[in-house]
Amino acid sequence: MSAQRLGLISCRALTACCLAAITAGCSAADRLKNIGEAPSLSAIQDPTTTAGYRPVQMPMPQPTQVHYSPNSLWRSGARTFFKDQRARQIGDILTVLVTISDKAEIDNATSRSRTSSDSVGAGGAIGSAIDTILLPAGMAASNLADISSGSNQSGSGSVDRAEVLQTTVSAVVTQVLPNGNLVIEGRQEIRVNFEVRELIVAGVIRPEDVGAENTIESSKIAEARISYGGRGQITEVQQPRYGSQVLDIILPF
Repeated sequence: MSAQRLGLISCRALTACCLAAITAGCSAADRLKNIGEAPSLSAIQDPTTTAGYRPVQMPMPQPTQVHYSPNSLWRSGARTFFKDQRARQIGDILTVLVTISDKAEIDNATSRSRTSSDSVGAGGAIGSAIDTILLPAGMAASNLADISSGSNQSGSGSVDRAEVLQTTVSAVVTQVLPNGNLVIEGRQEIRVNFEVRELIVAGVIRPEDVGAENTIESSKIAEARISYGGRGQITEVQQPRYGSQVLDIILPF
């Protein structure tokens, strides 16, 4: 490796270390300022105003015209004569029943081997001519080259994972798509001593899937995004230090 390339890699590593040190310094200053204080909860705000929020755009069917029958109270597409109390407009609230129970067990094993052998030689008059003219003493054209190769590879892997999560969270309708589907997003924060647990649910639902009690199961949410985590003293202890994270990124071995 050239000296110029080594210098470039060293410069990048030094830059990464400096940025990590600056970030760690800012974070450390904030943590020092909050020693003895419980982690603060986020302020309630409009989800559409948060950084990174983007309206959902999905393929929509052609709009259909609503038909009314003369001298009739019934409207096509209506589900009842009375007002539906289930969520159907922007700002309405519904309850999401989060139920996740996944279990996966996989065992894989592979084995591969290959052996090859090749030999090249010349005999007869051509071989005698080659022996006399081209080859030094002690060598014969009948055995010009003898090539052999072999490879052997084996591997194994296993996955044994189980995840169970059952909880409820209220979500807000943030958008009504042209075909009537609803975009929902819900956030829940619970502080226990010095640890804050966060639950985030977002996705697209059909109004028809909302139950009579204004609830919907998480399995019926399309493009579901469910996050369950936390922040606080316990989470900080479980995370590797900034220096270890930087070394994991830049070290080639």
